[in-house]
Amino acid sequence: MADTAVSPPPAAAGEHPRFHLRGFLSPETCKELEFVHRSCGTAGYRPSVVSTSLPHLAATGCGHLLLPFVPVRERLRDAVESAFSCHFDLFIEFTGLISWCKGASIGWHSDDNKPYLRQRAFTAVCYLNDHGIDYKGGILQFQDGDPSCVTPVAGDVIIYTADDRNIHCVDEVTEGERLTLTLWFTRDSAYDEDPKLLSFLSQTSFNNQPFDQKSYIPLPASDIMYWFAYEHSGFDIRCARVHILGFCLHVSTDEDNKSVAPAEDDPIELLGKPVWLGREDGVFDKVFANGLHALQVVQFYYWKAPELAAKRKQTSGGSGTACRPVIQSRTTKLPLLCNHGLEQTIFGSHKNIEIDFEWKDFELAVSMWENYSEELQRKLLTFLPYWVSSEAIFIVNSIPPQVSNERNKC
Repeated sequence: MADTAVSPPPAAAGEHPRFHLRGFLSPETCKELEFVHRSCGTAGYRPSVVSTSLPHLAATGCGHLLLPFVPVRERLRDAVESAFSCHFDLFIEFTGLISWCKGASIGWHSDDNKPYLRQRAFTAVCYLNDHGIDYKGGILQFQDGDPSCVTPVAGDVIIYTADDRNIHCVDEVTEGERLTLTLWFTRDSAYDEDPKLLSFLSQTSFNNQPFDQKSYIPLPASDIMYWFAYEHSGFDIRCARVHILGFCLHVSTDEDNKSVAPAEDDPIELLGKPVWLGREDGVFDKVFANGLHALQVVQFYYWKAPELAAKRKQTSGGSGTACRPVIQSRTTKLPLLCNHGLEQTIFGSHKNIEIDFEWKDFELAVSMWENYSEELQRKLLTFLPYWVSSEAIFIVNSIPPQVSNERNKC
């Protein structure tokens, strides 16, 4: 589904320039970005925060997942430039998915309130899920001006100046996970994130030919980056996001399998080795390269589950066919010392998530995920030479290179 058309906001005026753009992103765009974040996010820069930055995607073999961001970034920059009358004057300083979990909050501040943040000129916060349904708390409040507070609705965007004319805070999240796409814009080309990101992408992606087998398989970052600390406890984010959707991770016990780690190894390290996915009494008969690979497929299934279930009911009257489970002696449940109660407190419980689960649907989701990833990887390798030559990330089919060059010369 295409993003909802939104009229450009009027020129900024007043002492506290900000605009609330309703329905800026389509529900499908919100869900796709949610999929990216829930399958790739790591412990964030603040307590009880999970974040996904574009450099992190590139560093973990997921550079192709930048593609869903490209049209959104372009539309947001156009909206900000239109609102604040600074056409062809802005560069994107930062793009990131950020979720605020139970206990997360931030006090009164402006977004340029540190010496190393002075380059920030404008902020755009896109809400990807709904207050009151997906989480409680987390209201954005401004110290002065209107709107004085923003109750998040999926698809809405709030844009404002990053200086002390828009001092704001975010109330504590008391339940659930508040998910946003946040961008900061700058007038200083030295802080443009695109050239740095493209340099990184070039190093990681040009090594892959367009038809490299499974070049889209994710590569986990350091295990410590996935550790979500909460008070005196914590859990691995990858495991938690698998668990709350009703799945569990299994590892091989086959003595002939060289990927099996010695028993004395840290179980967390096994997440970097081949794993299987189980659910209740079944184990899916497919090996995944690592825990992040398994998580990404699980999250893709969750994204597409309603569509898959509806298609199954239309074609087979609702009957499902269970996939053949692996021989139970080949795998064992991954022995992780996780705080499952805390996982559910932070991310929720699969018992509260309505999924009409069938292994047949999941099997189809695996194939769909591979096709989705292959297509994005193909596009990335096609677009990357154009981006590198222009030192900018843009929609190749709709923005001529000379326009991109003009922007970068401003």
